[in-house]
Amino acid sequence: MRRKLYLETFGCQMNVLDSELVLGQLRAHGYETVTSRDDADVILYNTCSVREHAEQKVWSRLGELRDRKREDPGLIIGVIGCMAERDGATIFQRHPHIDILCGPGELDRLTALVHNAATTSDGRKRQRQVALMGAASRRSSTLEAAEDHLEMLDLSRSISPGDGPAQAYVRITRGCNKFCTYCVVPYTRGPEVHRPPGNIIEEVRKLTGSGAKEVTLLGQTVNHYAFRHGDGRTTSFAELLYQIHEAVPDLPRLRFVTSFPRDFTDEALAAMRDCRRICRYLHIPVQSGSDRILKMMNRGYTAGQYLDLIDRAREMMPDICIASDFIVGFPTETDDDFSASADLLRYCRFKNSFIFKYSPRPGTTAIDRFADDVPEETKRRRNNELLAVQQAVSTANNLEMIGKTVEVLVEGQSKLIVPPAYPAAGGVELGWERRAPLKTPGVVQLISRSRGDQVVAFDGEESLAGEFVDVEIIGARSLTLFGRVVSHSLAAVN
Repeated sequence: MRRKLYLETFGCQMNVLDSELVLGQLRAHGYETVTSRDDADVILYNTCSVREHAEQKVWSRLGELRDRKREDPGLIIGVIGCMAERDGATIFQRHPHIDILCGPGELDRLTALVHNAATTSDGRKRQRQVALMGAASRRSSTLEAAEDHLEMLDLSRSISPGDGPAQAYVRITRGCNKFCTYCVVPYTRGPEVHRPPGNIIEEVRKLTGSGAKEVTLLGQTVNHYAFRHGDGRTTSFAELLYQIHEAVPDLPRLRFVTSFPRDFTDEALAAMRDCRRICRYLHIPVQSGSDRILKMMNRGYTAGQYLDLIDRAREMMPDICIASDFIVGFPTETDDDFSASADLLRYCRFKNSFIFKYSPRPGTTAIDRFADDVPEETKRRRNNELLAVQQAVSTANNLEMIGKTVEVLVEGQSKLIVPPAYPAAGGVELGWERRAPLKTPGVVQLISRSRGDQVVAFDGEESLAGEFVDVEIIGARSLTLFGRVVSHSLAAVN
């Protein structure tokens, strides 16, 4: 009988890709995926350690399974990803009903772990299955990536012509060498390992052949990519961008995340400018506008150096869209430090920012070195204030888009956005009126993204999912642009 598998993913795009690869491996070995954990006899959680909220969700999910495991001892429960690597066997102490722990650096072994965790024919349970890198056995950053079993996991992903998603991820680096004091990633994912450019290009080519219209290159610090060949040559990130753009001419869109400010070169900016199919979008976290706080975070740059990068990017590409990350309430952060972050956000006019309250993360340098001395109430206030600044900036940015026509890639039917039909005077955010539900057969509200990663909602046929459409922007909110289709043979025009 085929085992039924449920996998839930928490965290970043890297975790999403890891889950895709793991699912492909398990399906190849006869596992059937299900959408409800109640229907599964193998339940896996791919976890994140960067934010406390994501961890709390995992702990809650695991607690909910305790009674079911007692009733069904044959149920297999696994924790994979960064939480498994960081917390290790202590997870068993908190939840002894778990069967599998597998860190992100050992995912190539997961299929064997699941198989070994299965109940034996006479009903006895095999030993718990654990595969963690551990501080003493981290993968060497000097290994040829092609000799790394994880490289085989990437290369073995199932790609069927005509059966692939319109948007796909390709990993170009693993791990991180930055050691920001608040971050656990270097300890859970290990040191940087850069994949061979030929393998990356071949993967992008296969995905494009299977129907992908937008490929996103992934790395914890994606622009730090530098693959050293056996003959002494090094392929830089900028060179990789040029090579993919030239080698895969049928790919309409190429983008990448997440970039690190200190290592972003003018050559990489030039590649974005020169290659028309590379999206002019940067997600480049700054974390703080205070030089003192940036030094405590071990970010390796100043606010002035970050602003210089933003200025150079906009000088080379005036139409570039930029997003960022901020942490508020880092230890010792003063009102002046926080004001510096707000001022930097206003100057940079980010498309959007991911803003988080600092929370001490086990395993990081900051939790041992710095007292968490900013009151929770202050963190919450600063978080809300910075969100308000970003909302004002985003709204102003989006209002400037009204009247322009943009190419969007349709992701599918909208789940949350409802209004509007048409804007009030000037398309001001508060001028929308809630409309009646659409009654045209087959026409729904669709969600799409521009080349600058702007979210655009418009009315069109469901069959447009995965297609490119030209949309005129007719209104704006802080997080969403609204438009009407101006060109596509399958489109329903408002």
